Amino acid sequence: MTHGPLGRPEPWPAPAKLNLFLHVVGRRPDGYHRLQTVFRFVELTDQLRFWCRPPGVIERVGAVAGVPETQDLTLKAARLLAEYAHSAGGRAGPLPGVGIELDKRIPVQAGLGGGSSDAATVLAALNVLWGLDLPAASLAALGVALGADVPVFLGGHAAWAEGIGEILTPIDLPSAHYVLIEPDAAVSTAEIFQAPELTRDSPIITIRGFLESGGHNDCEAVVRSRYPAVAEALDWLATFVEARLTGTGSCVFGAVPDAAEARDILARLPARWRGHWVRGLDRSPLVDRIEFERAGEARG
Repeated sequence: MTHGPLGRPEPWPAPAKLNLFLHVVGRRPDGYHRLQTVFRFVELTDQLRFWCRPPGVIERVGAVAGVPETQDLTLKAARLLAEYAHSAGGRAGPLPGVGIELDKRIPVQAGLGGGSSDAATVLAALNVLWGLDLPAASLAALGVALGADVPVFLGGHAAWAEGIGEILTPIDLPSAHYVLIEPDAAVSTAEIFQAPELTRDSPIITIRGFLESGGHNDCEAVVRSRYPAVAEALDWLATFVEARLTGTGSCVFGAVPDAAEARDILARLPARWRGHWVRGLDRSPLVDRIEFERAGEARG
């Protein structure tokens, strides 16, 4: 069977994340920025399914709006994992092929980490479905090669992050609901981090300092000046709650006390924007999906 599901047919989730704050605290000799941030997952997920293909075949099933096949991190992740399994992993013989189907629900270039999350889900899923059982450290090392945010999605828990975002400390956060607003803009992360006006010397803080002050986002001023639609969305949301940019944008968010207030804000949302009400999650739904698959294997 080369076209049935690989593993159980239920979809694999790839959750979005928020950067609750983002400080740029320096720059490395290789040009990468040194960061401090807190990643939190939210209930907005892409969905992935994996389909059987002949050995050695790795391909995409269907088109994904806004994601050319040459830039698709799901394919890059699958090919990277297959290469690692044969080289460093010492696996003999071809792996089962896979067709990767992505139901894209997280907006592209929005600062929500959708591409990194998709890549992490591919690595985690195929590690199980291909029977590789690679340790978490090996998957994280592969993930960094795909993007600095990938390891947090593989870790499966909200995290305090340093370095380029790959040095992670799990953190438990107070429960929260968030309103997310998608203005009509797509922000280039490379452009923002290359901007000469970006603050690159924010003081280093501690987890306790973040919990007391909430921090800020050093990228927000740059994004505001270059993307008027994002500045407008921040100002609009700020009339209801404290509004923040996640990552390098373009999505803006604010914490709300409950679903009722979220619905009230979204009812007033200008028609040109999209909005979501989501809960913050400390545990990724990807962890539950891995456990579900393994439990199915154990039952035979």
